[in-house]
Amino acid sequence: MDMNQAGIWWLTGAVILAALELILPGVFLVFVAMAMAATGAITLFLPDLSIGGQLGGFAAWSLVTVLIGKRWYNRYPVATSDPLLNDRVARLVGEVVIVVQAIEHGEGRVKVGDGEWPARGPDTPVGGRVQIAGADGGTLIVKALAPTLPAN
Repeated sequence: MDMNQAGIWWLTGAVILAALELILPGVFLVFVAMAMAATGAITLFLPDLSIGGQLGGFAAWSLVTVLIGKRWYNRYPVATSDPLLNDRVARLVGEVVIVVQAIEHGEGRVKVGDGEWPARGPDTPVGGRVQIAGADGGTLIVKALAPTLPAN
């Protein structure tokens, strides 16, 4: 490959990845596209740069752009209408569930939807209702329901 064309290939790759980012948004390809563009620009200014130098530069620029992107998205998170979309346990907090294996000595199992989860909380017999208060790993933390007052 002619070293003068190498910069053009890097820049073409950057444009292709940027276009793919628009088609398949994932906020990842754009950072690799920026690294490719930087490598292409450097290769155009340093046409005698070896392929090893180009690949090393691309790896370094990839690391730099991904770290910058990570820092950016930590500071400015993307707004969403459902912030708990990918946090299944957080979505369960507040749900009232049925005990399917008695909670004894603080441990048992509860039915959530069509599945069962291990649970920790106050002793509760099978069939009792408890409320999910949180989770510890894959175990739900439950609490007793507040007693309801009879209506007059």
